[in-house]
Amino acid sequence: MTSIFREGETLWRRPHADRVAVIVDAAEFFKHARNAMLKAERSIIMIGWDFDSRIDLVPGKATDGAPEKLGRFLNWLSKRREDLDIRILKWDVGLVSSITRGETPFYLLRWLFSKRVQLKLDSAHPPLSAHHMKLLVIDNKIAFCGGIDMTVGRWDTRDHLDQDKRRRSPMGFAQGPWHDATTCLSGDAAAALSDLAGIRWEHATHEKLDVVEASSDPWPDELEVDFRNVAVGIARTLPEYDEQPQVSEIEAAKLAMIKGATKTLYIESQYFASRIIAEAIAKRLEADDGLEVVVINPEGAEGWLEAKAMDSARIRLAKLVQAADRHGRFRLLYPVNDKRTSIYVHAKIMIADDRILKLGSANLNNRSMGYDTECDVIIEAGDGDDAVSATITRLRNELIAEHLGCDASEIARQMDEHGSLIQAIDALNKTDRRGLVAVKMRDLTADEEMFAESDVADPERPTGVAKRLSGYIGIS
Repeated sequence: MTSIFREGETLWRRPHADRVAVIVDAAEFFKHARNAMLKAERSIIMIGWDFDSRIDLVPGKATDGAPEKLGRFLNWLSKRREDLDIRILKWDVGLVSSITRGETPFYLLRWLFSKRVQLKLDSAHPPLSAHHMKLLVIDNKIAFCGGIDMTVGRWDTRDHLDQDKRRRSPMGFAQGPWHDATTCLSGDAAAALSDLAGIRWEHATHEKLDVVEASSDPWPDELEVDFRNVAVGIARTLPEYDEQPQVSEIEAAKLAMIKGATKTLYIESQYFASRIIAEAIAKRLEADDGLEVVVINPEGAEGWLEAKAMDSARIRLAKLVQAADRHGRFRLLYPVNDKRTSIYVHAKIMIADDRILKLGSANLNNRSMGYDTECDVIIEAGDGDDAVSATITRLRNELIAEHLGCDASEIARQMDEHGSLIQAIDALNKTDRRGLVAVKMRDLTADEEMFAESDVADPERPTGVAKRLSGYIGIS
């Protein structure tokens, strides 16, 4: 089967990875990232929307003499590794939120003027745009790429326990269950993500990073490999800014996946607010070809403005899709834990059939399609790639099983019995414990109608770009 992805259209590059692991939920990511950074020889580059120096990477579990808290840990590393260069690139607007939520200025101000742990603020973006890609690159040898920020409110296990005391904020406030995902890669794919991190650093700071040469293998000790010796597509969103042209590879990749899926499309996203994506899904559901689409969202967005804009857009677009769903093959759901407390979904995953896995920082909203900086990685099973296909299927089943509180083998068994992802979910879903709940549809109020799909919280493109791109991505 010919690949549906093309460099220069849906991909930036398609390098080889000798190892790839999918990491679900931040407890595992923080643990593995800390272990990998302990092995760093020359370079640690952290690129992200936000970082909080106060978070515990391994709450109560450090036995190696290194600190648990991120800020102390990075300073500890820098003092013990004379040749280690640590660089952090953080969205500039995120600095304001860091100070207002109580993060000590000590680390922030010290790192802003330090030569050992260097913090720079990324302001190289259009007004109201966010630097949203999330990369951690170590020694040019391994890279983490996904949706998890090293900040408050992210740490959680796959159990998503109610009132988990380990989930408290640095200020002592209880935090709710949180679902997220990222990847770890080595080989040429890690080197390519290192290039991307360097490009972003130079774009934001006008400083070109030196090429790193190291003999290390910082792959985390306890991290199991999911894929070996595979091609990994790297797709980006970059808004037009100064000399940077508009890049919308992620949007093109998502549309290609929707068009190319034949049986199932499984999506996890913080939002469902992109009209172009919703219309593409609706078009597929109008057909008689049997494609099923399952979208996992949080129950609602965080904050007043986000709720007004993103939840209102979700209702409007979900109704559009449901109107086209003549065969009942669309589900929009949110997860709850054993106490029926809703689990906030922050993961950004799209899995088409048993052939394509896409995971990264981009949501199903306008910003991620064209206005913020994003990075996703894509693994595609080609003809005869039975092992890759089986792993993609296993990972999808494990994600669904996490939400339903069952074993992945039960998902596989129900899929075999019914031949339907939706019927498998319905057969295993419970109403008195952990499970999935349908997102409620309702009529929008007048102010919600005003905010729905508006440019206030969810702009689609820098001014003038959308019109020029219309021919490329098929907007009419």
